[in-house]
Order: sequence, then C-alpha cells, then structure tokens
Amino acid sequence: MVKLVVLTAGLNGRTHDLNVDKTTIGRVEDNTFQIADPSVSSHHCEVLLRGSDVVIHDLNSTNGSFINNEKISESVLKPGQTLRLGQIELQLLTEGMPIPAAKPAPPPPGQPSAPSGAPAAPAPAPQKKAMDSTMVVPRGVNLNDLSTEGSRGPGFDTSNKSFSKKKGNSNMILVYVGIGLAVVIGIVVIVILASVHPH
Repeated sequence: MVKLVVLTAGLNGRTHDLNVDKTTIGRVEDNTFQIADPSVSSHHCEVLLRGSDVVIHDLNSTNGSFINNEKISESVLKPGQTLRLGQIELQLLTEGMPIPAAKPAPPPPGQPSAPSGAPAAPAPAPQKKAMDSTMVVPRGVNLNDLSTEGSRGPGFDTSNKSFSKKKGNSNMILVYVGIGLAVVIGIVVIVILASVHPH
C-alpha cells in the first residue's frame, strides 16, 4: 500500500493511505485529504491511481503543484519523491519505508529564513477560523520562463484589455469640479477686490 505523509513542521506525520482510484487534496473539508493551510488551494489537486502509477493532477491551484521542485500539471509521483502543494511538502511512501523527519516550515513572505545553525521556531498554533481564500506564495522567476529572444513572457500579454484605460465619467467629473472651483475662486477674488477698491 502507498501513502502520502506530510513533511512540513506543524503538520508532519499526518498520513493518508491511497486506497481509492481518486483522492482529492485541498484546504476545505469536502476533500478526501484536507490540508488546512492557507497556501493550499481549496481544491488543490487530485491523486489518481492508474495501475501501479500514482498520478498527481493539479486542479489549477493558486500556488501550483511541484514534484521535486518541478512545476507540474499532471505527472507520476514515484516513492520517495517530494510533492509540494503551496508551502506544504509531502512524500510518497510505500509499505516498509520509514517516515522522514519533519522539514521546517518556510518563513512567511517578506521574512528572512533562520540561519542553518539557529534553533527551529515553534510551529504556529492551528487556526480555528475557516480560511476563505488561498494565500499566494511569492515565487522567483523560473529559468524556463525566460527567453533569449527578448520576447515578453506570458505575464506581459498586451492583448489583455483588463488594464486598458477606462472610459468613464470619473475624469469628466474631475474636470467639472476643477472648473467649478476656478469659477468660485474667481468670484471670491472679484468680490474681495470690489470691497477693497470701491468705485
């Protein structure tokens, strides 16, 4: 029998036996294997048993699914390999394989990691409130995304009109407010000048 074991500190030692054809993994309760971590999507991935293969199928998760640090959309996970979902690392084990030691949880975004000789920070207390949205894990540029031809990557799609200039009334309202203020200031100046220099 094969199983997934969580390696990340705070959740380490949690296991799930893969004994059905399809196992869903995600942050919310309706998954077969719930991992209540904000970096894991509500429905992150599926684990499919196809003969002797264990196939990981990403469900368009926010932070992606990685096998041995390679981003995948669907790939076979072999025993001993590491599966990372958001900031949570798991390992596929077969019967007789020892459960590995926990890995320290990565620091929150924007905080430096502890030096290698420093003691590990205590695991955060489990959150009791429901997590409504997935925390996006910042990630550097992947060398595979870079092109030597100087073309723009997929993040610079100029055909996307979602950031195009809006044609709304907000600019016209500002123009009218500016004209109105200029007229009021002009009238005030005329009244003041008229009272200072009577005819």
